[in-house]
Amino acid sequence: MEINLLGPISVENDGVSAGIGANKVRALLATLALEAGMAISHAELVDELWSGNPLENTLNALQVTVTRLRKVLDRVAGRSSGASMLKAVHNGYVLTVPPECIDGNRFLDLAAEGTAALRERLERAVRVLEASLSLWRGSALLDAGDGLRCRGAAALFEERRLVVLEELASARLATCRENEAIPELQRLVAQFPLRERFSELLMLALYRTGRQGEALEAFRVVGRRLDEQLGVPPGHGLRACHARILAQDPALCGPSAILPG
Repeated sequence: MEINLLGPISVENDGVSAGIGANKVRALLATLALEAGMAISHAELVDELWSGNPLENTLNALQVTVTRLRKVLDRVAGRSSGASMLKAVHNGYVLTVPPECIDGNRFLDLAAEGTAALRERLERAVRVLEASLSLWRGSALLDAGDGLRCRGAAALFEERRLVVLEELASARLATCRENEAIPELQRLVAQFPLRERFSELLMLALYRTGRQGEALEAFRVVGRRLDEQLGVPPGHGLRACHARILAQDPALCGPSAILPG
């Protein structure tokens, strides 16, 4: 059984996949999956699913939603309801699946492994970081509702994804794959214009491929955006990179320029 949170919420098992049409059922599955193996109280689940829109009998509504989710899980898993992985506990419910069944957990594990490999195994870091990003099928918890737990988790997943993208680009540059990194960095700079590390890496990649003028133009563009949108100058990393490009610092062509230390 696999439960997918990195995109539209879905479950699959041995090639059998099922989307979940009902909003509250999706939100319930996502909430339980984020804490797989841990019990979540009725009150916490009700607050996540109906916060700001209380019902007359929320516990009854929760029980109905649990029953609908259990049917989906049992159908995909091919189990009888007596062996369901969605279990009632005292004053709550627990989703009894191993953590690795959740794509979000697999992403975080691979991301951590890739980050560790950056220290001395760059080729492996590239492969593992690419594998972590391949798990994404859209925005995290895309259709899991507006509950605080799911929105908070979505923000954390997204921030970790951006860091992985920065690390993957760094690893590619450190292994002399600038031509592979440049198109992706250009896309990321356009999508996240205020994320300064993407612009810094793009400047380095352009400079290292003999495109000094484009590297300096990239600095000018991000500087203008920061000024117009936030009223602040470029940060230290960008300014230092710009100065070293102007000075044509030979160290910019070495791995230490990408991954200090």
